[in-house]
Amino acid sequence: MARMRRKADLPEKTCAHCGRPFAWRRKWARDWHRVRYCSKACRAAHKRRGEP
Repeated sequence: MARMRRKADLPEKTCAHCGRPFAWRRKWARDWHRVRYCSKACRAAHKRRGEP
């Protein structure tokens, strides 16, 4: 069985919309290289502004 990791040991990125750091989540494991936003709200707000 895999050993538990502390949240501080997980990789982090900065949200492209709000600029806040967010940590890796298991559901993003396959797509971590494509994740740019911390939440659905930030993704939607960024698209409303008209930026890619």
